[in-house]
Amino acid sequence: MRRIENLYLAGPEVWFPNVGAHFAVRQAMCENAGFSLLQADTAELREMEPGEIMAREIYAERVARMRRADAAIVNLTPWRGPAADTGAAFEAGFLSGLGKPVWAYMNISYEHDAEYRDRVDAHFGAQLDEDGVWRDGEGCLIEDFGLPETIMLWAEARRLFVIVTPDTLGDVTGLQLCLDAVRAYADD
Repeated sequence: MRRIENLYLAGPEVWFPNVGAHFAVRQAMCENAGFSLLQADTAELREMEPGEIMAREIYAERVARMRRADAAIVNLTPWRGPAADTGAAFEAGFLSGLGKPVWAYMNISYEHDAEYRDRVDAHFGAQLDEDGVWRDGEGCLIEDFGLPETIMLWAEARRLFVIVTPDTLGDVTGLQLCLDAVRAYADD
C-alpha cells in the first residue's frame, strides 16, 4: 500500500470570481475521499502590497506546500487559450520532478476540443504543410499526437480524464475520477 494522505490541487480555480466556493467544494470532496487538502497559508506573508516581493513569497509558500504533498491532482482545463493554465502546468512538472504521483483532468465544452491540435486550430488556425506537418497560423509546428494536451503534460499524469461538459469551470467530475484513481493507487 502506498501512503497518500495529503493532496496538492493545481488549476485555474485560483483565478475564478467565486474562488472560495470552488475551494470549499474541492476541499469537501478530498476529505470525503479520505485525503487532506494542503491549503495555502498566506497568513505568514510579510508583504501585503502586490508586487515582486509578494509574488516571491507566494511562490515560496506554494513550493513548500508541493514538497509536503504526497500526490497531486491537476486541472488541465484549457485556460485563456488552447492549453492549460501555465501555473498549473509548472506545478505538474515540479511535483513530478519531486517524484510525486500526478493525476489530471480536463473539462471541455465539445468532444472535438479533446485534441490539442484542434484547440490550437480554433484559436490560431492550423494547416498541413507540404510535408504533411500541422502548423499554426504563424507557420509554427503544432504538436500533433492525437492527445488532449502536449506530450509533457499528458505523460506527466498517471491518468488524464477528459470530461465533456457545458460547465467547464465548475464541473468536478474529473476531480472525483482523479480522487477515485488516487484511492485505488494508494490501496494497491
